[in-house]
Amino acid sequence: MRLLVTGGCGFIGSAVIRHVIRATDHSVVNVDKMTYAASEDALEEGLRHNRHVLIRADVADAAAMAQVFATHQPDAVMHLAAESHVDRSIDGPGPFIQTNVVGTFILLDAARNYWMGLPAGRKAAFRFHHVSTDEVFGALEHGDPPFTETTAYDPRSPYSASKAASDHLVRAWQHTYGLPTIVSNTTNNYGPWQFPEKLIPLVTLNALEGKTLPVYGDGSNQRDWLYVEDHAEALVRVVEQGVPGATYAIGARQPRTNLQVVKAICAALDARVPDPVGPRERLIRFVTDRPGHDFRYEIDPTRTEAALAWRAPHDFERGLGLTIDWYLANRTWWEGVRAGRYSGQRLGTAEQPAAAKT
Repeated sequence: MRLLVTGGCGFIGSAVIRHVIRATDHSVVNVDKMTYAASEDALEEGLRHNRHVLIRADVADAAAMAQVFATHQPDAVMHLAAESHVDRSIDGPGPFIQTNVVGTFILLDAARNYWMGLPAGRKAAFRFHHVSTDEVFGALEHGDPPFTETTAYDPRSPYSASKAASDHLVRAWQHTYGLPTIVSNTTNNYGPWQFPEKLIPLVTLNALEGKTLPVYGDGSNQRDWLYVEDHAEALVRVVEQGVPGATYAIGARQPRTNLQVVKAICAALDARVPDPVGPRERLIRFVTDRPGHDFRYEIDPTRTEAALAWRAPHDFERGLGLTIDWYLANRTWWEGVRAGRYSGQRLGTAEQPAAAKT
């Protein structure tokens, strides 16, 4: 199978490409705009592998997308390209509308035009897999059942609203034009190569450097945590086995409060590289909560687990340990990111609160 993966140099997209190269015989055409959070390094051996091609292009560029389809003739699309950081969407929502909504529309239209010209067999087998988030469902309170594939949409931030809009476009292109689309929604991802503005790498690196660990509110906001390598495996199964028109809720059954996550990071670092000054929990500071901060997200992946014969292999403690070990072993990369050598902009360290969304 020839896969067209958008956003393949991003955090989740690069994990997908690593999994495809290591665990399947599929080839990958990787379209990435290479924004601040993209990293060729994250592709690891995939970057120069003969089953991977990297194309620097914007999914919102209609001519470029038409050319990609015409030239590379994919059998399926895995659409991961997106602006994804909630705090950035609050400060400046424009790029989120452009990439997540306009970009998805342009990619869908290019895919539909290409799909309509395929021979009958390839047309029937074609898939457009759109990768989304649990944030489109809004927020849960204590005692509410987790989100499922049938939960009503209730987005609360510019980011989640832009993703909800793109989900609706994807489903509309199936119902209106017959394009065989699939949507998956996932919860918070963490793992190697995550850009250090997100909760787990931000806290890990600040704690290593003895900097303040700011936590929004009282730290009770809760998220369900999924190791990115597990998510990548599930996403490939969706595009291989998924039924057009279906939705797949992908989660790990690992809910934790933000404060629990921060304390777990401190404990893991204390065990690996003790700080002579004392346990790192001393660095935690509670700061004013951000606008529109959803209280709780959690996914019930029961249907997906049964449909795909898949269940997340890593529990949170094991996945967190692997993640922290990776950041300890890859100081050159994250120091370069923080200095702006890879992204072209400096990333705040002590001042940025521990955000809820990965």
